[in-house]
Amino acid sequence: MKSSRRHFMQASLAGSAALLADSALAQDTTLIPGRGPGEPIDSSVTYADRSPYVKDAKMRGSANGLVGGGFTPLQHSRGMVTPSGLHFEVHHSGVPDIDPSEHKLLIHGLVDDEKIFTMENLLRFPSVSHFHFLECAGNGMGEWMAPRGKTVQQTHGLTSCSEWTGVSLKVLLNELGVRGDAKWILAEGDDGARMTRSIPLWKAMDDAFLAYAQNGEFLRPEQGFPLRLIVPGFEGNMNVKWLRRLEVGDKPWWTHHENTEYADPRPNDEIRAFSFYMEARSVITSPSGGMKLNGPGFYEISGLGWSGHGTVKKVEVSTDDGNTWQDATLQGPVLPKCHTRFTHPWRWDGKETTILSRCTDDTGYVQPTYDEMYKLQGPVGIMHNNAIQKWHIAQDGEITNVR
Repeated sequence: MKSSRRHFMQASLAGSAALLADSALAQDTTLIPGRGPGEPIDSSVTYADRSPYVKDAKMRGSANGLVGGGFTPLQHSRGMVTPSGLHFEVHHSGVPDIDPSEHKLLIHGLVDDEKIFTMENLLRFPSVSHFHFLECAGNGMGEWMAPRGKTVQQTHGLTSCSEWTGVSLKVLLNELGVRGDAKWILAEGDDGARMTRSIPLWKAMDDAFLAYAQNGEFLRPEQGFPLRLIVPGFEGNMNVKWLRRLEVGDKPWWTHHENTEYADPRPNDEIRAFSFYMEARSVITSPSGGMKLNGPGFYEISGLGWSGHGTVKKVEVSTDDGNTWQDATLQGPVLPKCHTRFTHPWRWDGKETTILSRCTDDTGYVQPTYDEMYKLQGPVGIMHNNAIQKWHIAQDGEITNVR
């Protein structure tokens, strides 16, 4: 413990010294005159805007008719929480307009007492709040055969992290009484696609919950307003939005998405139908693709790590294309099934190099390389891509994606 603490302090002091040495410190010590009164308070404003000087944090969208979504600008993120308005989106049939006063949730099937709940009913139950990441199983699918995305928003932007508030699913199921032969739950959304996914009962009785709020406010329409399912650590598609029905049964339903897009092929001609977990993953968000280093000197490498199985145990950073690795500092809080911010002090010598990170979670799982993943999934295994991301830095400081 003492050695680790001493190493951390030495690295921090070295980084601070390097920063001071490399900073273009102002020579003019004349104080800036104080400002006069600011803008008066506008009582008509009901929801505050960003500063007009913040222009870089914007969603990047893609769409094909009603199927589409938006990518979180991870390169501009700070800390671990994603603002609700920048949380990634994936829609299979557009975003429905739902009046919460009319919305209902049916729970039926292998339960002793089938019931329909209104939003008013659900808001009366004891609430829970948890920080969790969500990640689309297709996050990074475009990178599978070759590097394509220019920025981390394009390569990894289908993951975000929020505080979710709602009702424990276990509480509702216990209220109704689950029969002994029950093993699965079908979750159905109220969108035009009637998105449906099979959820194992053990997960429903563990940490799954029904969320009606995100980051201190009610869900936004794109995030499932007025009600969505949160299945911590499982692939994003299983966190069904605009939730309208839960059916308890004794076997999975083998829905369309379970048989097609979200099934993983294997080289031996087999298919893994239920992948569930999003495996441990990390990515350097700064400096990253599309950025340019302003000459040699000190830089703080920063990024995110996460694991659907539990907690990030460590993130390692390499600044020489994976030849050597150093442990990054994990910023607290480090929570299970949640984005974890990591940082690492680095002095760039101005030479061409490649930087990358790899994550290890508390199960001992280590984030794989693309070669390791390719052996497992083959050329068509584009979903659930959690391979190590590389960023190449040229002598002029330009940063590009080399996958």
